[in-house]
Amino acid sequence: MKIDILTLFPEMFTPLSSSIVGKACEKGLLEIYYHNFREKAEKARHVDDEPYGGGQGMLLRAQPVYDTLATIEGKNPRVILLDPAGKPFSQAYAEELSQEEELIFICGHYEGYDERIKALVTDEISLGDFVLTGGELAAMTMIDATVRLIPNVIGKEASHQDDSFSSGLLEYPQYTRPYDFRGMTVPDVLMSGHHEKIRLWRLEESLRKTYLRRPDLLENYEMTEEEAKLLQKIKEDIKVKE
Repeated sequence: MKIDILTLFPEMFTPLSSSIVGKACEKGLLEIYYHNFREKAEKARHVDDEPYGGGQGMLLRAQPVYDTLATIEGKNPRVILLDPAGKPFSQAYAEELSQEEELIFICGHYEGYDERIKALVTDEISLGDFVLTGGELAAMTMIDATVRLIPNVIGKEASHQDDSFSSGLLEYPQYTRPYDFRGMTVPDVLMSGHHEKIRLWRLEESLRKTYLRRPDLLENYEMTEEEAKLLQKIKEDIKVKE
């Protein structure tokens, strides 16, 4: 995968050279290029200006972004604008992006964008319902979530398939050595070696966690008959405890 990032602060992306993303670059699975679009600004290197019609703050000008994008070679890249008003980022979207060969991220600053920038964009994405001082942190988060899904980036592909949100449910609880840590022990079923019992326990606990913490995820989740029965059991257990 090739990723181009339009930013006023390339130095903010130093963390990407570490951990999984950095290793992906070392393996030749990923290339990342940074473009400071201030260098393309025609107006005394100014990338922002006052909005027509008045109003608070400054807007990112279209010209520096257009001219910077014109220098980037690519076949048919996804061009992603980091925008608080965009579509919420999700695991499903990260999985979609991980199938692409070329991605471009536009990181904004100031009060907003000149609307004409959006003519260049294929996706307007928001990290969440909050506002950051710039798009760099959002871009780093999205890139990290996407790159780890590229085949061969992490050691075992199956290691991310059970992640929270990958299946549509939150991940089940997990344990490692020692068996007894300060009086807190590992559930016996995980010590049984019985694969079917372990699978059922994990599925039930995944459903339980999702039902208690993120019931909204279940609204559009297509349950199997097995899952529906387990969820009913969970609801009955909770009523008894209440």
